[in-house]
Amino acid sequence: MILNTELEYKGNLFPSHITDYKKNVDVLHFSTKNNIILQLTVIRDSVLRFRYTTVGKFTRDFSYAIDEDASRGYNHLEITDDAEKYIITTAKLICHINKQDLRKSIYDVKDGSIICEDELGFHWEESYELGGDIVKMSKSAQNGESYYGLGDKPEHLNLKGRRFENWATDSYAFGKHTDPIYKAIPFYTGLHSGKSYGIFFDNTFRTYFDFCHERRNVTSFWAQGGEMNYYFFYGPEMNDVVKSYTDLTGTPELPPLWALGYHQCKWSYYPESKVKEVTSKFRKLKIPCDAIYLDIDYMEGFRCFTWSKEYFPEPKRMVKELADDGFKTVVIIDPGIKIDPEYSVFKEGLENDYFCKRADGPYMKGKVWPGECYFPDFTKPVVREWWAGLFKELIEDIGVKGVWNDMNEPAVMEVPGKTFPMDVRHDYDGNPCSHQKAHNIYGMQMARATYHGLKRFNYPKRPFVITRSAYSGTQRYTSTWMGDNVASWEHLQIANTQAQRLAMSGFSFAGSDIGGFAEQPNGELYARWIQLGVFHPFCRTHSSGDHGEQEPWAFDEEITNIVRKFIEMRYELLPYLYTAFYHYSHENAPMIKSLVLFDQEDVQTHYRTDEFICGKQILVCPINEPNSKGRRMYIPRGEWYNIWDKTLVTGGKETWVNADLDTMPLFVKAGAIIPKYPVQQYVGEKKLEQIGLDVYYKNGKEDSELYEDSNDGYDYTKGRYSLKKFNLAGNGNKLIIRIHKRGQYVTPYSTFKINLFGLPFEVKSIKVDNEYVDFNDVQFENNSLVVSKEFTNLQIIGE
Repeated sequence: MILNTELEYKGNLFPSHITDYKKNVDVLHFSTKNNIILQLTVIRDSVLRFRYTTVGKFTRDFSYAIDEDASRGYNHLEITDDAEKYIITTAKLICHINKQDLRKSIYDVKDGSIICEDELGFHWEESYELGGDIVKMSKSAQNGESYYGLGDKPEHLNLKGRRFENWATDSYAFGKHTDPIYKAIPFYTGLHSGKSYGIFFDNTFRTYFDFCHERRNVTSFWAQGGEMNYYFFYGPEMNDVVKSYTDLTGTPELPPLWALGYHQCKWSYYPESKVKEVTSKFRKLKIPCDAIYLDIDYMEGFRCFTWSKEYFPEPKRMVKELADDGFKTVVIIDPGIKIDPEYSVFKEGLENDYFCKRADGPYMKGKVWPGECYFPDFTKPVVREWWAGLFKELIEDIGVKGVWNDMNEPAVMEVPGKTFPMDVRHDYDGNPCSHQKAHNIYGMQMARATYHGLKRFNYPKRPFVITRSAYSGTQRYTSTWMGDNVASWEHLQIANTQAQRLAMSGFSFAGSDIGGFAEQPNGELYARWIQLGVFHPFCRTHSSGDHGEQEPWAFDEEITNIVRKFIEMRYELLPYLYTAFYHYSHENAPMIKSLVLFDQEDVQTHYRTDEFICGKQILVCPINEPNSKGRRMYIPRGEWYNIWDKTLVTGGKETWVNADLDTMPLFVKAGAIIPKYPVQQYVGEKKLEQIGLDVYYKNGKEDSELYEDSNDGYDYTKGRYSLKKFNLAGNGNKLIIRIHKRGQYVTPYSTFKINLFGLPFEVKSIKVDNEYVDFNDVQFENNSLVVSKEFTNLQIIGE
């Protein structure tokens, strides 16, 4: 089909031919006869930004998603043209822009192969109902192309053949095909011909994505307003695409280590005696736990920043007593502020004009838990500053350690759309707009204000915030969970997919409500969910409480013991998880990886959903069906040790793995060195005198790392951290481990206990830093030895 670009096609309008081209350093402008401008910005050699206007000029360039510290700069930029097209060449990409209709094709500079090309390209439809343009982009799908990302969509990991909507929505008891749900993360990756690229459609209006659903060879995305404004990232490794997007939208600072421990939550633990009963039982049963959550019932009539005089008469004392027992207190804060002239938060907001208004002037009123409420406009800097200041008493005076932002889609009860009317006005940081534009970032800006409040009043310790709603970039401020799920086996599978999808969408610090929020799990489902949850970056049980108890001991003794065993494993693996978080925070690397992210060249991984890699070297596959004694799973290419019996398996194939209720399929990459802490009931309970290193022999080489700091505070930003890199090399009858250190932090322990697995030989001698040592001096027994943490070279030698 040849388009007459001056005319409409099925109600759509298209750019006509280019009449003008301008270049300003790294920004190129292409103008067309019918007043369309394409602004192409070269962000990096592998990252391009495409921005269109249909009215001949651009509005102010502003985005909440982009991190101000994102990488910029390129090595090469050349622009040429011929009769048909402009040709933009960087060190990684070649981009063709058709002179006739602005359509684009992007190629790999190395081999000239096509990466991504416009089908109809940019087009738009004038919408008088919405009062602006519906902006659209369509791309040709390549042969065998797969698609991933879009945040926490509960569908199959591979998005091909499906259509989605991005509109943050309170989705209680959502299902496998519910869409939209709580988050709006408009970023996806495409993969074909062994090469991966990504597209981030930075548009906060209601957006849509169609991955070959309407037309099997076309992928498209569009928005009900705003600009066609998107970023293109090239790999060719999917890992690099995800890292580039994460670099652009930002990563969080390191959390306090306790935030990676196990958390317990319910709607609701009250009064104080109930909270104490739950926390004391954790300690009595020796089930590790670091955080206890208080839901809306801790407040006086659901008024934010208040405490119920009946249920919690002395919150400061209670929070201190909990802290003395190792529990950090996390409280919920929602956006709705009760309309009550006697309530100080309401009075301040009203006096200072901080609440959202309708287009014709009155305050926007909505019903949530406290009854009728007004809602702060978190898109206004002065409101965020005010909101941050409200945390002084909670954090600085009472000693609360974390805040949980809920209902911030924003959710409103008893109205058809379950949210604000579209005519509500927002400041949008000096870019006034309606709720159509601000809706998807409302929760993000609330979480941002909350984060800054905690950072201010918890200083010099690090803040911990969790949010339900999010837009791209929210990961800079907060962790997240997947919302109000259901206690069902299907939801165990959904939780696994959502966590993987969020990680490949730049948001690693995430987890599900373990056991399910709505309804009640049986003991088997709860145990299997705990097994999955301990390998998610955020690990919390949460339930609605309507159907009984959901603590680790709520079932029988067998289940309690299994749950304890896996939570203890979580605490042993804290240094491994913390190291993974370091790589996420500093190198933009996802903390968990779908198999396709781990090995995209193996086409068998492209449709796998259950298996994932936690960190860099642990393969996890939950059991997600009842009465299972094991399951078939795909082991990725390479060699892997079964964590339970230490047998070695060669991957690249599907295999049966036994897993009674007290185990789950877990494998460790051959050559890996896994750091382990002794089991603690909470982070900091024990003074660490020794930590373990589980070493898995490999005939070949493998690198592992261990990142450590003081586990809280900001000394690590001044060089007071420790990063140890372990180089393992196995060769026949010898195993060599070299260690390289960086950073000025002095770790509290003095020795490593090294546990050797899979040695193909009997140990005859050991050298530490090129000196032979007596077996007694290193306490060598059953292939375990103890060495000083200062070693730089360890050789295990056989016959």
